[in-house]
Amino acid sequence: MKTYYFDHCASSPMLPRVVETMTELMKLQYANASALHRSGVEAMKLADRARSSVAERMGALPQEVVFTSGGTESNNLAIKGAVNKAARTIKHVIVSEVEHASVYECARQLEAEGVQLTVLPVDESGRVDPNDVARAIKKETVLVSVMHVNNETGTIQPIREIGEIVAGHPHVKFHVDGVQAIGKVPIDWKRWGVHLYTGSAHKFGGPKGAGFLLVKDGVELKPLFGGGNQEQGLRSGTLNVPAIVSMSQALRLTMESQNERRQRMYAMKRRLQDIVAKIPEFVVNGIPTDAVDPETLAAPHVVNISYPGMRPEVMIHMLETQGILVSTQSACSSKTLQPSRVLLAMGHNAERASGSLRISFGDEHGMEDIEILGERLVQVVSSLKTLERNMK
Repeated sequence: MKTYYFDHCASSPMLPRVVETMTELMKLQYANASALHRSGVEAMKLADRARSSVAERMGALPQEVVFTSGGTESNNLAIKGAVNKAARTIKHVIVSEVEHASVYECARQLEAEGVQLTVLPVDESGRVDPNDVARAIKKETVLVSVMHVNNETGTIQPIREIGEIVAGHPHVKFHVDGVQAIGKVPIDWKRWGVHLYTGSAHKFGGPKGAGFLLVKDGVELKPLFGGGNQEQGLRSGTLNVPAIVSMSQALRLTMESQNERRQRMYAMKRRLQDIVAKIPEFVVNGIPTDAVDPETLAAPHVVNISYPGMRPEVMIHMLETQGILVSTQSACSSKTLQPSRVLLAMGHNAERASGSLRISFGDEHGMEDIEILGERLVQVVSSLKTLERNMK
């Protein structure tokens, strides 16, 4: 039976050309880029070219690109780096209730260390009200962190509006976790007033273990750890040149095809939502299907649905027997089997928040795959209904 991988929010397959590039580089470019000999200099040149390429694609200056191991490190460097660098005795941080764990738990760690924390609510679609941001900022505030695209529901946050509010407070930095946004939705981070923007390679066809943090020129951070002073002193550690170069190639390929991909994925998303709407046991979480201009409110590659009262692991395993791979919540939280923190924050009850499935697709999918997915969802629901009747 053919397997259909619908878990791109957790990790996307590496693009074939990127696999070739990384394989070749691992054979040839094993020198330390900090070394002074010829091989080391050649490795650094490759890293510098990759930095310039990432900067060009992301609307940044080369010196504003800091290479990291991925989204979690970038988010922690942005948040803890900004807070620990701030010259204030009392410090205050603002995040939303629906942030990825690498932001949410990072903020909670800082709170345990004495930093004041405000966690902003969201509406039923998972969006932050910019007015809540404005009300939360105070003289002690050093950082606002709100994600671009939610990793469970695909909801797009009002980043531009929040950036305009933060811009009125020069003592506050604005961080955006853009891991689920890159290659899927338009990004103009500087124009939106963002100071720090996170990216992770394995979400856009690159290798795991590679990512970046865009740090606007003039913004100062305290490093997470000491070492060899690489990456302008912000991220010590030997540069993973094969992964960095491969990430830059994946980003280039992804951004070059972004417009075509977005339209194709939105069409698939609309079709999947139409199919789900005809399955009474399911409800769609996030931006409603009849929303005005939904493409400005939700990313094209993810659909979140719930079967209230049904354990998600049962659905996931039954779909897997049908060749369909999906997930529940984020991959970082899926093994906890707890109700989704994101869906609870959106006002849904525990049954709905516990019975959610996240379906996310990528470049390898077409409309035929969505039709097959729809058929398998119908089959699984039918089997589950039979099990429910037999248990009564």
